[in-house]
Amino acid sequence: MEKELSDFFQGFLEKESLFSDKGALQAFFIPETIKHRDDQKKKIADILAPSIKLEKPSNLFIYGKTGSGKTLTVKHLASQLLQISEENNIPLKVIYINCKLKKATDTEYRLIAQLAREFDKAIPSTGLPTDEVYKAFFGALDEKKQMVLLVLDEIDHLIKKTGDEILYNLTRINEELKNAQISLVGISNDLLFIDSVDPRVKSSLSEEEVVFPPYNALQIQDILKQRAKLAFKQDALEEGVIEKCAAYSAREHGDARRAIDLLRVAAEIAERECAKKITMTHIDKSEEKIERDRVADIVLVQPKQSQAVLYAILISCQKRNNSLFTGEIYDTYKTVCCKVGLIPLTQRRISDIIAELDMFGIINAKVISKGRYGRTREISLAAPQASIHGIKKAIEEGLALS
Repeated sequence: MEKELSDFFQGFLEKESLFSDKGALQAFFIPETIKHRDDQKKKIADILAPSIKLEKPSNLFIYGKTGSGKTLTVKHLASQLLQISEENNIPLKVIYINCKLKKATDTEYRLIAQLAREFDKAIPSTGLPTDEVYKAFFGALDEKKQMVLLVLDEIDHLIKKTGDEILYNLTRINEELKNAQISLVGISNDLLFIDSVDPRVKSSLSEEEVVFPPYNALQIQDILKQRAKLAFKQDALEEGVIEKCAAYSAREHGDARRAIDLLRVAAEIAERECAKKITMTHIDKSEEKIERDRVADIVLVQPKQSQAVLYAILISCQKRNNSLFTGEIYDTYKTVCCKVGLIPLTQRRISDIIAELDMFGIINAKVISKGRYGRTREISLAAPQASIHGIKKAIEEGLALS
């Protein structure tokens, strides 16, 4: 076996790749030109430009659906601001934090400790009063004259985890500072999240807003052509592949990031099959794999009760081969609970879990009226048929049903 593996890796090393620069299709890649976002770039540049004169810009909130170019555009403009500031010895600092990915944003304490560390202050992960952590951060920030742009990506996740008081505290920092100034740039997929923030906090923000619309199919095609030219060797793509990728992604609310991922995974599949070109079939396989992985990832992080409800829905739908109602899955759910040692929840709580699974796009749960008998949910599977077996198997392993 060891010899076989060694031969495989040696063969992989020597095999001709379809890629010339795979990094051009990775999430971290920032192209020299951001396409189809000129209006948004101009608005953001106008708002942030005072920072290179060490004048505090307005707090800025940027909204748009996933894959609409928000983060890419902000990072692109931030790099240009930093380049200008370095060339002119301007003390400008940009701090970028993804609030969805960073555990540092789970609590207000952790976020402020992380910000203090950006200025070389050693703060323990826990143990100090939050006021002390703020004091350390303020002191480090105000040690010299400087302008700081704090970019909080997926800021709605931060507010859900810590509450909106942190926004109030961050916007009030400048009142405590003598040398430095700080401005907040928030990026969110949720266009309405700011409406749920306390009016007092919202008033303190005094923010400006820039909204990113979804890309259309032609714009996604143009973006894919730009990335493909950098990523692949000549003639690596079959005719029509870019258009098919764009069509898939335009259907999903104009998500350019998804289109780029689709193309990258298709190329990886083609290479594993030792294909000379990336074909339409590889795009179909890529779409199926990405969708299957997305759904499986969602399922595996759900609580065991949610997994038990979904498992009951899966086996009930397989038996009926059509849609069913909330009450019809309850007995099946109780049987699953009995097998895995869970205490069954009430039917009302099961209805809440079904609504959550609907929100994730795993099932469709349409509320319908039964007149004087009240309301119920009509349930059907929304996950691709090709994913159902894998989801079922994953739940069986998670609940020790297999």
